[in-house]
This record gives sequence, structure tokens and C-alpha cells, in this order.
Amino acid sequence: MPRLFTALEIPRDAALSLSLLRGGLPGARWIDVENYHLTLRFIGDVEGHVADDIANALDRINRPSFPLTLSGVGAFGGKKPHAVWAGVSASPDLVALQGEIDRICQRLGLPADPRKFSPHVTLARLRNASPLDVAQYLSARGNFSALPFRVGRFVLMSSRDSVGGGPYIVEEAWPLSSVDARSLSRVASASDASRIMR
Repeated sequence: MPRLFTALEIPRDAALSLSLLRGGLPGARWIDVENYHLTLRFIGDVEGHVADDIANALDRINRPSFPLTLSGVGAFGGKKPHAVWAGVSASPDLVALQGEIDRICQRLGLPADPRKFSPHVTLARLRNASPLDVAQYLSARGNFSALPFRVGRFVLMSSRDSVGGGPYIVEEAWPLSSVDARSLSRVASASDASRIMR
């Protein structure tokens, strides 16, 4: 049974910037560039009919596309670091999209994610990495920043049982509306309203 999660894909240019962070950390198992993503909501192992319900509910999301900038690096695990990641500059649009997806999942009866949403792209999983090595790795790359990119869709991804890090498969994708499409629909609504009033 596939393990599901919603995510943002990382475009090629940003992924290339992230790939330059690879190396220089003993005990790191680096994520393949094609598997970079930003998890919005972990769903887990679900039955087929539940997956269908989730996809149908996500289909109703109507949000604008938005810019996103990858910036900074960090590690999870404190004194026993288990992953290094690249962070994301503050983005109210990202938080709003994630919040809506989370509310949909909870309405469908999925358990709440116990972890607070912390937007990041995992770069490597760590095994027996020394906290000192991790600290040195992070301090040498702390000023990391990639060029901003526009988020045009979000996806439902699956991963097969593995030790983590992919392969990930896009099961379904939902576009975020462009500014042009939104202004066109506002113009259309306004002209419809003026026709009705005549």
C-alpha cells in the first residue's frame, strides 16, 4: 500500500542550487535531486477509497500561485541529528495552502500531524553523524539562498516502503490559479453581473 503525502515539487533550477549543498558531511545519505520536494501534509498508509476521498476533497482547493524562496539550512534531531534540510523564506501563501490541506485531512478523519508545520526540503538522512560535523556543515552553508520560483501546483505523492528518500511518484496534481486567470474570472464575473442588471 502506498504511503501518501501532499507536497510541492522543486523546479530544476532550485533543485540544482540544492544539489550544490551535497557532500562534506560524514554519515550523510544524500537525497537524489529528482526526489527533492517540500512536504505539505503527511497522510500515511490509507486504503484506496480513502485516497479517493482525499483527492476529491483536494480538488476543491482554489488558491493563487505564489513565489517561494529556498533559504538557509538546518538539521533535525538536536544532539542526535538525523536529517539536514534547506529552509524556506517566510510565505503566508504557503502557510495558507498547507493549513487548508490540513483542515481537509482532519475533516476526513485523518489523524492530526503531531509535528508543527516546518517547511523544508530534506537534503540528506544521517546515520551516526557527529553533532560537531553537522554543526560545521551547517555553519559553512548557513548563507544558502536560491533564486525564487513560482509555485504553480501542489501534488499528492506516494512513496513505497523504503528506508526513505524516494522514489516518489506524483499520483495527482492540482494547479494553483495564476494572477491572469484570477483577474480574467473577476472581469468575467463583473460583466456577467452587469448583463444581469440590465
